Amino acid sequence: MARRPLPRILSSGSAQIARSREIARTAADSATDVLHPLITISRGLRKLAATARAKWAATPKERRGPTLFLVAACVLVVALVPYGPLLALVALMAAAAWQGRERPVVKTGPDDAEIARLKGLYEALVPYLSLPDDPEPLYAHGGDWSAAFGDHAFDEDGRITRLRISYPPYFTDGEPAARARIEQLLHAKSGRGREYRFDWDEEGNRLTMRVLPELPTTIAAQRFVTVPGETVLGFTDADAVQRTVPVRAADGTEDAPAVVWRTGPRSTEQHLLAVGQPGSGTSSLLRSIALQALPHGDVLIVEGAGTGEYACLVGRDGVLAVECGLSGALASLEWAAHETERRLIAANRARQSGRPAPEDTRRPLWILLDRPSVLGHLAAADGRPDPQDLLQVPLRHGRAASVTVVVAEQFDSLDALGETVRSHTRARVVLGPAAPQQIAAVLGAGPHTTPVPDVPPGRGYARLGTGQVLRLQVPATPDPYDDATSEAHRRAVLELLPERRTATIAAIEPAPTAAPTAAPAPAPEPGFAPDPDTDIAPTHHKDPGPAPVPSPVPAEG
Repeated sequence: MARRPLPRILSSGSAQIARSREIARTAADSATDVLHPLITISRGLRKLAATARAKWAATPKERRGPTLFLVAACVLVVALVPYGPLLALVALMAAAAWQGRERPVVKTGPDDAEIARLKGLYEALVPYLSLPDDPEPLYAHGGDWSAAFGDHAFDEDGRITRLRISYPPYFTDGEPAARARIEQLLHAKSGRGREYRFDWDEEGNRLTMRVLPELPTTIAAQRFVTVPGETVLGFTDADAVQRTVPVRAADGTEDAPAVVWRTGPRSTEQHLLAVGQPGSGTSSLLRSIALQALPHGDVLIVEGAGTGEYACLVGRDGVLAVECGLSGALASLEWAAHETERRLIAANRARQSGRPAPEDTRRPLWILLDRPSVLGHLAAADGRPDPQDLLQVPLRHGRAASVTVVVAEQFDSLDALGETVRSHTRARVVLGPAAPQQIAAVLGAGPHTTPVPDVPPGRGYARLGTGQVLRLQVPATPDPYDDATSEAHRRAVLELLPERRTATIAAIEPAPTAAPTAAPAPAPEPGFAPDPDTDIAPTHHKDPGPAPVPSPVPAEG
């Protein structure tokens, strides 16, 4: 059986109703726009009338008669003045319009969801900040959270971004373990994945917690405005340091707060130790230091991993050597030890004769070691001395001889570092994700913030000597020969590299095959080193061992 079509009045009824509703809504909006001034004045008149009634109710009975007489006198004066009633009406309408205007709603306190979050945090702190025999406990189950919490702020998602907490005087805020428990609890209850800073006021029994913004990662390697002897390790929070340097970032030029490491005869932190996980950015930190040191000094690089991270520096002016093998590393470090002794002797003789120290003894010498533990294992397997043993003289006398040692190591091989390296590297850097206990073990003090599990490369903490622990973001200094490097960062690093030496360029060019070649000279013995009384750069050695040697680097096109 064929279905009959619905009557026209039923099929088109819903469309007509929707059209009628749209017309009514449009008419209401138009009427509201036209009558908006009248609505505003009416609202203002109601507010003025309510204010007048409240004032009259608050006036004592013995003062109501004089008040009425004063009001009547004012009305009479206004009525007798020319254009007085008109001016009074205009003033009344203006006052009503001002009182009836739409004002933005000002939030004066937390909403219901934020109050529930504060109550939950208060209840979680009760077991840690209360005692059973306290007659007037500040923290108690079902107590008033507003007496303990103040200066609270929330983000768009309703999570706490700032909170001031008052705690009882008997809380052991001087014990690191007690502090760590409270910080861990606040971190867990306020939201993970963010970095919090905790400022303890032991004198006032207050703890201030606030969420820190992420450090910028858009600052790449560049020439920083510093003097010789100053090295920019990275950038930190604006309120943590007093020094800012102009930098070029992705969004223009700005003044960024920098962590400046000072070396030289008057420095108390002459040597640096950087520790991190694989891929945390320790090699980028060493490249950044090398690029800043080359305009004013000489650089000797020893790479234990043999991955070719420093191939871009091979043959550059000021780069004495880039060694990846065990034999070359031992010979270079032995030369560095003799060079340190030579500088000390020359400077001592100059002082005894009343003359200034020679210029070659005052030119900074930088020794950069990446993963020395790998070379230590190879040396132990081959029966050779540990390369770290050759660092004793540069580490102990480097400040007087203008020699600076920078060591980069990973957490899993931190135990392989010798006592001399640990005791003389007073400038410390920790990069990458790490537990608070690991950070405290390297820096000598725990951070005032909660480390997050996922951080970009080059993010970590720094501490110079006995100073405070600072957050750190190393300027992006990747390997320009790595395929994963962006074009902007590659150009930034290549622009900072010195020119190649002519002898090195000629050495890496392929020789003609038709011309006979002379027999190679015998390789030097492993213990060979130049005379310490002469200023000769170390000889490059090719290690026959398992450590790979980087291939010749093509010139930049």
